Amino acid sequence: MTETSISTPHHRLKSYVATPQGEGPWPGVIVLHDIFGLTDVTRGHADWLAREGYVAVAPDLFSWGGRLRCIRALMVDLTARRGAAFDDVDAVRQWLVGREDCTGKTGVVGFCASGAFAILLAAGHGFSAVAPNYGSVPNDIDAILNGACPMVASFGKRDWTLKGAAPRLQGALERQQVDHDVKEYPDAGHSFMDDHKGLIGVLGVVLGSSYKDQDAADARGRITTFFARHLA
Repeated sequence: MTETSISTPHHRLKSYVATPQGEGPWPGVIVLHDIFGLTDVTRGHADWLAREGYVAVAPDLFSWGGRLRCIRALMVDLTARRGAAFDDVDAVRQWLVGREDCTGKTGVVGFCASGAFAILLAAGHGFSAVAPNYGSVPNDIDAILNGACPMVASFGKRDWTLKGAAPRLQGALERQQVDHDVKEYPDAGHSFMDDHKGLIGVLGVVLGSSYKDQDAADARGRITTFFARHLA
């Protein structure tokens, strides 16, 4: 596991890289962090993907400037569906496929705001599969999924911020005939795969978000199974 810096057309992004044991090459996965940035939780997501046989890189999308400025810029780009944030991810993917230990097949995993980002990256960005987790689903999701790659998505039924998101996404994937696996966990809320500690974890509980060990393990298993089929 190493820390590195990746150049993009706009920034230099600090990034965390986790690689499998043994000899490659392996498929690559970009791990997009949640609104809290590149925390140990995000590094942990990269680590379990590496254990499953993927070169995993987690870029810190907030490392190029002040946190509030970076968050605001990301949200503006997600609303516009273009901009520096998309260019950054494209550059990270090019960096990843350029590694000798990467096969050139790539996927992306996102959580919360970056789950919505992963949905927007499903078409036109070179990924072979995407895994959005509790990401918002736009009203024009059918148009967004035109030409999209396969998608495995996870939601919590107790997530009051995303009511109806799972069936809406599944319906659009079915209409667009995109291979998919969408699951809504009955007892889970928002961010159920993110085991945040300290004040972040307490804040999550107050807002109805908490880590669910069994549901998180099931979601990780579904992602690795789905990625194995599409990134191999």
